[in-house]
Amino acid sequence: MSDPRACPDQPVSLAIADLTFGYPAKGHRLQDVSLTLREAEICCLLGPNGAGKTTLLRCLLGLLKPERGTIRIQGQDIKSLAARDLARLVAYVPQSATTPFPFTALEMAVMGRTPHLRSGAVPSAADRRIALGRLDRLGIAALADRIFSTLSGGQRQMVLLARALVQDARILVLDEPTAALDYGNEVRLLQIVSALADEGRSVLMTTHQPAQAFGYADRAVLLRDGAILAQGPPDEVLTSESLTALYGATIHVVSVSLPDHPGRVMKTCLSRPDSGWRGAK
Repeated sequence: MSDPRACPDQPVSLAIADLTFGYPAKGHRLQDVSLTLREAEICCLLGPNGAGKTTLLRCLLGLLKPERGTIRIQGQDIKSLAARDLARLVAYVPQSATTPFPFTALEMAVMGRTPHLRSGAVPSAADRRIALGRLDRLGIAALADRIFSTLSGGQRQMVLLARALVQDARILVLDEPTAALDYGNEVRLLQIVSALADEGRSVLMTTHQPAQAFGYADRAVLLRDGAILAQGPPDEVLTSESLTALYGATIHVVSVSLPDHPGRVMKTCLSRPDSGWRGAK
């Protein structure tokens, strides 16, 4: 059976067309950026620091106002959406988060219900049950009463993902969600994200790890100096040549046979330093 996530006939969740944005006195950060995100699709956005990835996410979240271009979510121009309505459609998971208040993990997760509450209303017992259910789904229900600031980086990231799920939006925007995680937690989080896409959610994720796009994404977008260099299936877009040009460092895309899956091959990346080589001879 073919993978439904790879089907180009899936409805479009997010459509960005000719988006241009510049900071005063700093020049343009985005130049005529266009991309689409379909239902049940994972799209990885890759690019060096300063490429415009975070700026693009901030425009999508309604935090920055583009000079020109459009952003449509499920057919609606975000200019016509109130902040509460936009939050019901798009949930954001930052690289990290801190709070000066002693909120528990459960209280942090419950904050995801805010767009669904009446003005001035407080979360109900039902909202808390929803939040606890999301924590349980991510395997962190035991952390519910722990103070968020005392959790490890990986645990906090899982709580932030739970908060996004509590928000019940169909589009998840993840800004380098594995940046502070150890390898085990990185794999676990990406597997959860993949399962969420299988359930129909759309995921736009920034990453500095091309291997994540090879392993989990349906589409990759390469962004440099505010412009899209290429986009499409990871196996087609992520090549030794394109990644070397993107990051300005020698990068090799290699194929690796998986020992526990005979006949199955996966692509990954290796970098080769121009000097000081200490790897394989």
